[in-house]
Amino acid sequence: MALMVPPANEKKRVKVYELKNNDWFDRGTGFCTGRSANEESKILVESEDQPDRLLLETKISKDDGYQKQQDTLIVWTESTGVDMALSFQEAEGCAAIWDFVSQVQSHLLALGGPDDALSDADMEPFPNPLHLPPPEIGNLEEIEHAMRNIATTVAGRDALAKFVINEDYIRKLIPLVETAEDLESLKDLHLLCNIMKMLILLNDSQIIDHIVTENVVFGVIGALEYDPDFPNHKANHRRYLKDNSRYKEVLSIADPSITKKIHATWRLTYLKDVVLARILDDPTFGVLNSLIFFNQVDIISHLQNNSNYLDELFGIIDNPEADLKKKKDAVGFIQSCCAIAKSLQAPGRATLYTNFINHGLLRVITFAISNKEASVRVAGTDILAAMIDHDPSMVRAYIFKSISEKKTPLTDTLIELLLKEVDLGVKAQAADAIKVLLEPQQPPPAQAQESMTRQNGEFMSKTRPQPQPNPQTESFIQHFYDHSANKLFQPLKDLEGRKSLVDITFHEVQLYNHLVEIIMYLSRTHQFRSKFYIFTEDLASRIAELLAAPQKHLRLTALKFFRQCIGLQDEFYNRQITQKGYFTKILDIVYATMPRDNLLNSACLELFEFIKRENLKPLIIHLVETCRPRLQEITYVDTFQTLILRYDQMQGYNPDADTTLFSNDGITTPNRTPNINGTRWQGVKDREMDPAEEDYFNGSDEEDETLPRIKKQRRDSVITNGVAISPMLKSLVDYPDDDDDAMDTSSSEPVERTIEPKLSPSPMLQTPPPERLSEKRRREENDDEDELGKLTTIKRRNSGPSVSSTGGNSTLKRKKAFVSKNENRDSLTDKGSIKKIEISLGAKGAAAEQGSKGDEDA
Repeated sequence: MALMVPPANEKKRVKVYELKNNDWFDRGTGFCTGRSANEESKILVESEDQPDRLLLETKISKDDGYQKQQDTLIVWTESTGVDMALSFQEAEGCAAIWDFVSQVQSHLLALGGPDDALSDADMEPFPNPLHLPPPEIGNLEEIEHAMRNIATTVAGRDALAKFVINEDYIRKLIPLVETAEDLESLKDLHLLCNIMKMLILLNDSQIIDHIVTENVVFGVIGALEYDPDFPNHKANHRRYLKDNSRYKEVLSIADPSITKKIHATWRLTYLKDVVLARILDDPTFGVLNSLIFFNQVDIISHLQNNSNYLDELFGIIDNPEADLKKKKDAVGFIQSCCAIAKSLQAPGRATLYTNFINHGLLRVITFAISNKEASVRVAGTDILAAMIDHDPSMVRAYIFKSISEKKTPLTDTLIELLLKEVDLGVKAQAADAIKVLLEPQQPPPAQAQESMTRQNGEFMSKTRPQPQPNPQTESFIQHFYDHSANKLFQPLKDLEGRKSLVDITFHEVQLYNHLVEIIMYLSRTHQFRSKFYIFTEDLASRIAELLAAPQKHLRLTALKFFRQCIGLQDEFYNRQITQKGYFTKILDIVYATMPRDNLLNSACLELFEFIKRENLKPLIIHLVETCRPRLQEITYVDTFQTLILRYDQMQGYNPDADTTLFSNDGITTPNRTPNINGTRWQGVKDREMDPAEEDYFNGSDEEDETLPRIKKQRRDSVITNGVAISPMLKSLVDYPDDDDDAMDTSSSEPVERTIEPKLSPSPMLQTPPPERLSEKRRREENDDEDELGKLTTIKRRNSGPSVSSTGGNSTLKRKKAFVSKNENRDSLTDKGSIKKIEISLGAKGAAAEQGSKGDEDA
């Protein structure tokens, strides 16, 4: 059998849509044709702008599930599982392509084999054609049972949907609803409700489109009011939909099809969100959304292409003689159009806003947000928010134009709205609009919203790319600081001199919250201007007064401001915090809330924990020097004790070093010079030498020439790699580097044995007196001593605490220099390679014990 003849060659103007992430994506506008060649039939769409480019080329198959929705839509699913749609400009073009598709599918089904989805085997349980019992009161139970059995298979659902459409079965069921209500037959009403649910859940777009028509919708909705799942309750859907006061026509629309689509869209939305919200499955929900979306596209396209209608619509706002109610309805209509535009693709949304702006949309916003009625102000802020979300540069350009013309800019209107509005939603939208309009440069969409990024367990302001500044935007921002900022932050400046915040009102609390949030936003985006303004107006002190407010969330907002200032690690903010003494008020919150572990207390602790973790020295010094007694009293967390310890370490005082392992050897630890008059401890250079050291250095020895060098090394800090090492960190024994040449362990000659113990650093380090070189030489000359004895004597000399690698390297260098200058040590360097012996901790302890016994015997 030959393929069907394709439709006429005239091209049908159409838009191609693709479903991506439950949203219809516009692939472009073009001209649609149907073609048959080589036993294949295809639908082709050529681009309107580039005729050589194909927007769509799809092969028609028998199982793609083509559906015609309304008069201008064809929807189907590709073999890859992608949902596609064609939206025709004219119903005639849609009908021509649909006839072509239907003929091709009928031809393919006739050629299909036994594995076809609609084969005779699958259709065998159903008569051909399918019949249902006549729609009568007495047959309702039989109708429900038959429909339930038929709908169990895909083939049965398709056959049932075709039968219902062809026989206009729904329209025949509608009179039964009124009859059952007159008879007060609740059972029949429940049966009718179940039948209507099954028809809707067939997921057929033609059925759903038919249900929301003017003559059918009220009968279907009436049956759905009697839900058998709630037998004792009855809904009032019909009364709600019949309320004509909800339909407000600002201007009559000449095209009656657009009016029908507006009403159908309203009913579909109500059906989806209210009537069927509990029973909808995903396929039916998708069909309803698709019908709503394409209706909205047609409505918006008609409006923006009708320039005369837009002129009359926006002229209502500018007409001083127009009725106030009509102006209110006009604002509401424009609000609805902007809400619909959110679901459109970016090109269509941009076209709509451009047309609206050219006709005076921003004048409508100014009129709405300054209106006395709350509903009009809400509509105005909704329109403004939708525009700012789309492109704030358009709004900035309008504001800049108003400034150039010496008119009141929109920002001043928003500021007045923020200060006086009592509706919390409107107040929040006004604050957000002000922040977005003051953005120096609009970031990419992924960064459009103000955000904070947690880094290293810490909230830091997000780093944004700094593009080249726009001169117009810079001029607009400078005008804000020169003329508008004082008016915006005047409520905060009025806090100066206020004795108490106990009588603060709810309206003031919300206003202060928004103002502090705006200041935080400006401090992140306008770093130079905001710092200058905060300093000159002393806003930080006014925000600090909010730390004493009785409302916890207001205190938390003020605390968040100081937390951000510290997190920026800016010297300007740190200086402000230390000079004004804001930590005192933050500590008052800690004392008032500890140890309850609530949000406010935790936020305070996190602030001090950040100072400790980042080691912000100016803040630590100021905090401990001014509030040390109060910090010492907070012991349920260790943060404050650690801050005090950090401060003491910076001042050169280490309380852990007062008692050491050598405190029993008769060596007295020198006292640390305290911090007097702000002068920090200068090390051990100026300390008095204890008697034991005097006697040691006054004693005679053959190495007297080297004693001044040792004494100087003990008194001065060791410098290694540019880092000063405290005398307390000196090594007792000089160790060679690990990179020295391999040592010969087979030599039998007496050698100097260098021990490399593997010990963890001791927390308490004390500088021991240097060992007499003569005693060391006598021990090395004892060749008859066994190996354990050698280890014992070496261990005795190495019984001090371990030191860091830096200290070991520096002492090794000093040892090499010392040996090279002492001619009496030449014999040691000629005795062969040095042995390197490693001992375990257990052996080391035993060696130390035997070494101490050896000392007693000596």
